[in-house]
Amino acid sequence: MLAILLGGGIALLVSLLGTRTAIRVFTKWGYGQEIREDGPTSHHTKRGTPTMGGVVIIAAVVLGYGLAKLLTMDAPSASALLLLFLFVGMGLVGFLDDFIKIYKQRSLGLRSKAKMVGQTVIAVAFGILALAPWLEDENGRSPASEKVSFLREIEWLQLPIVLALLLIWLLVTGFSNAVNLADGLDGLAAGASVMVFGAYTLVNIWQNNQFCQEAPSASCYNVRDPLDLAIIAAAITGACFGFLWWNASPAAIFMGDTGSLSLGGALAGFAILTRTELLLVILGGLFVLETASVMLQVTWFKTTKRLTGVGKRVFRIAPIHHHFEMLGWEQVTVVIRFWIITGLFVATGLGVFYAEWVARL
Repeated sequence: MLAILLGGGIALLVSLLGTRTAIRVFTKWGYGQEIREDGPTSHHTKRGTPTMGGVVIIAAVVLGYGLAKLLTMDAPSASALLLLFLFVGMGLVGFLDDFIKIYKQRSLGLRSKAKMVGQTVIAVAFGILALAPWLEDENGRSPASEKVSFLREIEWLQLPIVLALLLIWLLVTGFSNAVNLADGLDGLAAGASVMVFGAYTLVNIWQNNQFCQEAPSASCYNVRDPLDLAIIAAAITGACFGFLWWNASPAAIFMGDTGSLSLGGALAGFAILTRTELLLVILGGLFVLETASVMLQVTWFKTTKRLTGVGKRVFRIAPIHHHFEMLGWEQVTVVIRFWIITGLFVATGLGVFYAEWVARL
């Protein structure tokens, strides 16, 4: 437990102080955000706000975890190193996207195909390593499993290795893009991430307390390295808290794709490594809604255009948080209400997780 507190506390301090420094340095260097022209006109005033704040989030998490392990004199686990690989790797893809936007002074960074290639390389590499037999512990547990999971592994639903890798790819690319879509209002993605990663901190602590290696029973969890994953979850929660201090409306800095892709990738990583893949759909319900709104908008527009010649829209603009802006809601109102929705999703997910454990007693 000490390592969890150290990881979260150190990451919070590094993020809180580091983001302030990043604001000053990035402003001096001219690393300002370009705004999409088809978005709400109220966002045009944000042009030039420093971006790439996700660099500080990533650094805070790596330092938080590393120093926590160093201070407790404990070696890092395979699961934790894999998750950090996914977290930093997706952040590098986002960094390239942000850098191109800044360098070329446009709202479009990496082309969509190039970004997907980068995400795919990181996701597949993570999947191959997580399923690799040479990373099994002394009890034969690999970091990830070929079985589909909800609250734990579904024993009868084991996938062939190719389909297991496909599922991992879908989760990683899907949630990294989902958090990226939600990162459109001051504090929205950072605040929602605090709650979801906070939930995974609790899930990992609970799995560690009910670890099959320590307390074998019908309700124990057959996972690998839950305590180490809890340290990273606490570190990301602390880093997002520190960043939110400066990112809350009016934002003094944006996390950019550097932050949103890394956070989304980490969410998928936690779901895969804790054997709670389908539970992430509930815990990260807000991000699912954001993605669904874009998919529905695009599908309906293309379908109606094909059938009638005139494309129609379900929302005034997608993602859905911009739709409510266009209806006249203040940005702060949208953010707070979406935080409330996230809280409800997280509470529901944790409730289901705990109830299933109780039912097995």
